[in-house]
Amino acid sequence: MLALKQEELFEEIDILPIDLKTKIVDKILASITPPNAELDSLWIKEVNKRKNEIENNQVSLIDGDEVFKKISQRLNS
Repeated sequence: MLALKQEELFEEIDILPIDLKTKIVDKILASITPPNAELDSLWIKEVNKRKNEIENNQVSLIDGDEVFKKISQRLNS
């Protein structure tokens, strides 16, 4: 009986719009790993620091494709 209900749930999820699916995923993830305000605050500070470094040209940005190319070269050598 439980397997049937799960299948029905999965079928219902399949037809939901993407924005509602993402809200459901967020809710499930939050129930598995509850938010940590202290950790979130540290991440926000780090993001703002990096944003300021980029805006003030204090760091050099590297294109993602170039990064993956270098990684691939290192792994294949």
